[in-house]
Amino acid sequence: MFLRNAMAAFGGISAVVQFFDQLFPRNFPDPGAVTLVSVALCAAWGLVRARPAPSVRQEFARPAMTVVVEAGDLFDQPGHLVVGFSDTFDTAAADGLLINGSSVQAQLLARRYGGDLGRLDAELGAALAGAAPLSREARERKPLGKLDRYPVGTVAVLGALPRLVFASAYSRIGNDYVAGSSVEEFWYSLNRLWDAVHRHAQHGCVAMPLVGSGLSRLDYLDQESLLRLILLSFVAHSRERAICRELRVVLRPADLARINVPEVEAFLASLASGLDRR
Repeated sequence: MFLRNAMAAFGGISAVVQFFDQLFPRNFPDPGAVTLVSVALCAAWGLVRARPAPSVRQEFARPAMTVVVEAGDLFDQPGHLVVGFSDTFDTAAADGLLINGSSVQAQLLARRYGGDLGRLDAELGAALAGAAPLSREARERKPLGKLDRYPVGTVAVLGALPRLVFASAYSRIGNDYVAGSSVEEFWYSLNRLWDAVHRHAQHGCVAMPLVGSGLSRLDYLDQESLLRLILLSFVAHSRERAICRELRVVLRPADLARINVPEVEAFLASLASGLDRR
């Protein structure tokens, strides 16, 4: 990206230099100095163009909503949050076997619940009281963590307005503590998430991470494909009914660096155009 932008700039500068050289052949600066300045300008232009945009923002008219993609800290965002879980809604880290210390789940416990595991589990239990588990594991088969398995797509709504947490089960965790999901399960869980947001968020702003980019074994989809899937699901669901006035997908800077930002901008613009033509 940097080399391509720098070479494009060099071509433009060369054309300008040749043009002025023909107009003012006697007053033209030293060729060596011109070359040095040109190279410096090209390098600066290439760096600026190659740097990821700080955010992508797309306004939609019908329904009136905004989609933002940006790098940042999920837990600094106002409004509601989305946090991915496995089908057992495990919360205890178990020395990293169940919950990775750097995961969004671990940050949820530390930053929203102050490390109070009992309070988080109590809220999860209350939120899941109306959901029937699919099955219950035997303790000898799953020595660590919780035993009840809920359907993929189950959403536990935690906290209170105006800052809810939508705990979305989008993967299954095996008894070997390895999480797994598929594109079909991921798409289904996103649809159930939007249903829950529609019912509970009162059209407030919702921030979510790049769900599926961690240890859920959706590794065969890169970050940009996951992002497009999330955006497409949200916009497709918004065709049926308004979900929220703003969806903010908050990425880690390393994830944003792997995404072609102009392509995402174009993708969102095409979705907005298609939705507004309904």
